[in-house]
Amino acid sequence: MKKLVCVGACYLDTILDVPYYPGEDSKLRATNLQVRRGGNCPNTLEVLQQLLGEQEGGRVKPYLISCLPDADAPATATIVDSFRPRCLVDFTRCIFRAGRSEPASSYIIRSEATGSRTLVNYNDLPEMTIDEFKDVASDVGDDAWFHFEGRIPETTLQCIRYLRQSFPKTRVSVEVEKPGRGGLEDLAAEADVVFYSRSWAESKRYQNAQQCLSAQSGLARNASLLCCTWGSDGASCLSLPSQKAVSCPASFPGQTISVVDTVGAGDTFIAGMLFGLLCHHEDWDTEKQVQFAVQLATLKVQQDGFDGLGAEVLKRL
Repeated sequence: MKKLVCVGACYLDTILDVPYYPGEDSKLRATNLQVRRGGNCPNTLEVLQQLLGEQEGGRVKPYLISCLPDADAPATATIVDSFRPRCLVDFTRCIFRAGRSEPASSYIIRSEATGSRTLVNYNDLPEMTIDEFKDVASDVGDDAWFHFEGRIPETTLQCIRYLRQSFPKTRVSVEVEKPGRGGLEDLAAEADVVFYSRSWAESKRYQNAQQCLSAQSGLARNASLLCCTWGSDGASCLSLPSQKAVSCPASFPGQTISVVDTVGAGDTFIAGMLFGLLCHHEDWDTEKQVQFAVQLATLKVQQDGFDGLGAEVLKRL
């Protein structure tokens, strides 16, 4: 069985829906409140386990490496329970911070007027060190796939280089997401697959996904595949061995997309791509993988949360 290990932060999200984004020092009543588990890698794993659960036979075992509160803390139980009742994710490689009761938290304000979402994060948990990563990753073994969120690039780079040296057959994917975060291109240069966000690409003054991938192809020297999402324009991928570029729109002429919730759309796209790369690398080409991932992300933005996405998208294959 293949192993997929996702490395990144896990949050508890508090989401407030408001009629419009409030001005500074103003007061506004929210129209709805949700509290749910978030974080890039946990979101990706929630969707991926749905896809894996819909297929016959276990092809991939998913793991999460994340810094969490004390193993006995109620917040930790809430996080683990969020993957149930059909939990496939292994949490035994998580790093539990003894004596800590509060998780990393994210507060999201969603404007009904514009569809914008504004995030404020707070994380008091000590970040993972390279030695901690070695301890929890060393027994996963060779021939695994490690996916990194791309936070704390200095440590992440050490983690990737450790994997390259200790487990040469390991495949590595990384997210290049947050604008202004230094060191992300260094991570891309070490990875096999790179996922670029639109916000990061625009911060580099790229006008579209294709331009981003073309420019970055000269920097991601070890990569075989580069991907870039672009909101309502869907996503593009570039296969570096063949130099074949593939683009897929989020919608087609005559199709109406009613956007409900964009939180986690990029994470959902990554889940779709990882599913294609790990479970359908022999029978799906890159174009099919991208189409599937875009369709999955498009379904996601039309609903709140992630429930039922796996079954729905696989029905449409």
